[in-house]
Amino acid sequence: MTSIDLSSLAPEDDPRRLEVRAWLAAHPNPTLRQVAEAGYAAPHFPAPYGLDADGVHQLIIDDELRRANAGRQASTATVGFGIAAATILYAGTEAQRAKHILAILAGEEIWCQLFSEPGAGSDLSGLATRAVKDGDTWVIDGQKVWTSFGHQAQYGILLARTDPDAPKQQGISYFICPMDLPGIDIRPLVDMTGVHHFNEVFLDNVRLPADALLGEENQGWHLAKVSLGNERISLSRDGMAWGRGPTPMDLVDLVREQGGVEDPVMRQRLADLYIRSFANRLLQQKVFTAKLHGQPAGAAASVSKALGDDIGQVGLNLAKDLAGAHGMLTDVGPLGAAVRKWHFMYLFSQALTIGGGTSEVQRNIIAERELGMPRDIDVEADKTWAQSRNLAEA
Repeated sequence: MTSIDLSSLAPEDDPRRLEVRAWLAAHPNPTLRQVAEAGYAAPHFPAPYGLDADGVHQLIIDDELRRANAGRQASTATVGFGIAAATILYAGTEAQRAKHILAILAGEEIWCQLFSEPGAGSDLSGLATRAVKDGDTWVIDGQKVWTSFGHQAQYGILLARTDPDAPKQQGISYFICPMDLPGIDIRPLVDMTGVHHFNEVFLDNVRLPADALLGEENQGWHLAKVSLGNERISLSRDGMAWGRGPTPMDLVDLVREQGGVEDPVMRQRLADLYIRSFANRLLQQKVFTAKLHGQPAGAAASVSKALGDDIGQVGLNLAKDLAGAHGMLTDVGPLGAAVRKWHFMYLFSQALTIGGGTSEVQRNIIAERELGMPRDIDVEADKTWAQSRNLAEA
C-alpha cells in the first residue's frame, strides 16, 4: 500500500521529535490529563489547549505518542474529542471553553450527539425538537435517536428548533445539554451485534440554563456544519469500519496464512477488494496531502468516504463467505483466534452505509456539489419550518 513517508518530512533527529521524546522521558506512562495539559491531545488547537501545530507537527506528535503507547482516546471519547471540543473552541464563551475543553481532551467527560430524530435523519434540518425561552431558562421538548453512548455521557451537544417560523435551516440553535437533568429519559437500542451502543432519548420539559446556548440563537445549523466538518489529520483510515477494525490487507494476509483459496470466484473477489482498497488509499493520501498543505480536498474526501463504506461491507461479507459454515460461529474456524472480532465487525458493517449520512445522500452530495449535476426539486423552498411541516403532514 502507498503510505506517507513521515521520515522524509521529519527525520529521527527533528527537534520537534526530540521535544516530544524529552517530555515522554519526563512523564513515563502519562495520564490523559498530562497529555492534554501538554497540548499533545489536540496539538492543532491554539494555546492553552494545544500548540497551534501544523500538519507535520501533528503527525510527529501522533507518531511519538503511538510509539510510546500513550495518549490514545477511548471509543467513547469520539463525540467529545472529535466534535464537541472543536465546536466549543470555535463558538463557545470563555467560561464554556474553560469548563469543558481540557476535560474533554483529558477523557474526563464523555459526550453524546443529540442531533438525529425519528423524522429528521438524512434531512437533519427538518428536526422538530423545540427549545422555548422561559425567563432565564430554555425548555426543551422532543425526541432524539441513534444517540451513541448516550447512556454513559455526562453531556450532549443538542440541536433544537428555536424559531419555527423561520426557514428550517435558520431557526435552529445549538446547546450544551447535561445528560442528568430531570426530564431526560434514555432508552437502549441494542443492535444486531448484541451491543448496547445506541439509544433513543426523550426530552420532556427539560430546563437548560441560558448559558447552555452555544453560539448565537438560531445559528445552530452553521455550528452543526462546523461540528461535522471537524476531523483530525489521521493515517489510521484503513480499517473496514470507519477506519477501525481489520483492514483489507489483514484479510489478504490471513488468506495467505491459511494456504490461499482455490475457488476462482473467491480469488477474484479478494483481488477486487484489494484493488478497491488500494484505489481508496490513494484517494485518502490525496485528502491527507491537501490537509497537510492547508488546501481543500475537493471531491476526493466525499468520494473516499463513499468508497470506504462500500469496501467495508464488501470486505467483511467476503470474510464471512471465506469462513463458510464456520462463519455462523464466534469461537472457531479458519479465521483463527480473532474470529470473534471478524464476526462482530461483519454484523457491525451493515451500519456503514447508513451512519454519517446514507450512501444515497453521500452520492447526491457528490453529484450536486462536485459534478455540478442538477439538484432535486425542493418543494419546501421559500417555506418556513412550520409551513414545510404542515406540507409533510398533509
